Amino acid sequence: MSTQTSKTADPQVSAPEKASGEREVMISIKNLCKSYGKKEVLKGINLDVYGGELFGFIGRNGIGKSTTIDCMIGVKRFDNGTISIGGYDIVKESVECKRIFGYVASEPTCYDIMTGYDYLEFVSSVYGVGQKEFRTNCEYLMGRLSFKESDLHLPISGYSHGMKQKLCLIGSLLHSPDVWILDEPTVGLDIMAVEELKKMMREYANHGKTVFVTSHNIELVSKLCDRVAIVNKGVVSAVYDLNQSPNLRLRLARLFIETYGNE
Repeated sequence: MSTQTSKTADPQVSAPEKASGEREVMISIKNLCKSYGKKEVLKGINLDVYGGELFGFIGRNGIGKSTTIDCMIGVKRFDNGTISIGGYDIVKESVECKRIFGYVASEPTCYDIMTGYDYLEFVSSVYGVGQKEFRTNCEYLMGRLSFKESDLHLPISGYSHGMKQKLCLIGSLLHSPDVWILDEPTVGLDIMAVEELKKMMREYANHGKTVFVTSHNIELVSKLCDRVAIVNKGVVSAVYDLNQSPNLRLRLARLFIETYGNE
């Protein structure tokens, strides 16, 4: 069984414990392994993500990014290892764990038979959000993402892909989660919505929350994220601290290509 390797000899690649100082670990993944039949996809993912951090998780298609997230949020069982979010184990304390994160998938996951309002009200009830907080948060988030109130009363089945994605983004933040997990969140969004989402992600981390994002948009990741992990061959091959070494923001695309250049 493989374990994570980090290029800690390179001073531009940060070891998580050195980069963190005394910050609280909000996402902890230890020796995560997952196979589909005989195919090993995750061979020992090890990662710590901290409070107040916007963290990028990148890799080529089929490398295991979405599988890692599916394990993190409790959608898929894994073969070995542990995952905790906010100190709660996703397997042993799944309900408590799921209460403190918000999740957005690359493809909108909302109920087409509902209206937008019904869906958001349903999500808020699951998290125990009161009516006053629901209205306040809903109005604020709709304003940020330019989601018309009149559209809330229409069936989701008639929404465009972008509208559904905006609805899911709003739903993921209604309970003001400590951790915001986004898997390719910009897919289907227009340029204005993408720019606003980028601002929201940065602001969320600046307010002490944790944002964990996967994206194929290297420019987005390199500009926004505090640290970035590159996944290769079932493990985290490197973790780059973009704040500690700002020049890495310009080199991230090249480092990404070099990671897979010999395959």
